[in-house]
Amino acid sequence: MSLKNYSHEESKKLSMIELANAIMLDEKKGMNFKDVFEQIADIKEFSDADKAANIAQFYTDLNVDGRFITIGSNVWGLKRWYPVETMDEEVAAAPKKKKKTKKKKKEEESLDLVEEELDIVDEDIEEMADDFDDDEEDEFDADLEEDLEDDADDDEEVDEEDTKDKK
Repeated sequence: MSLKNYSHEESKKLSMIELANAIMLDEKKGMNFKDVFEQIADIKEFSDADKAANIAQFYTDLNVDGRFITIGSNVWGLKRWYPVETMDEEVAAAPKKKKKTKKKKKEEESLDLVEEELDIVDEDIEEMADDFDDDEEDEFDADLEEDLEDDADDDEEVDEEDTKDKK
């Protein structure tokens, strides 16, 4: 619905996202985010502090609301204006590839060589698992239990000393 259909008081009570929808319907074209927000701030009579407090919420609402779409360069429009077939073409411009310097190319080549040397095949992992000796695992568990018992004994001795000191 157009802003013209609302009185000033009614438009002040509308949410920012509803105002954005009405503003874009009146303009009938995509608009820069800041321009839309400034018009909303004027309608709602935001102070500078109010603007700072509400701008992030408005941007989030635009992203989440299914009626809006970014066309690029922070220009927003209503999704219904853009046919589905052309949406990907207009919205997602192909990123430009950066040229790599010779130094970066050499670094990447050396990293690729290192990665090739480190590749481990599933069969190698299975062989390593088969080679793992269960006796070594049991020995490790026994050592761990012994260490835990020693720590517990040490704690008891400290507790006995503390109680003697307190008496």
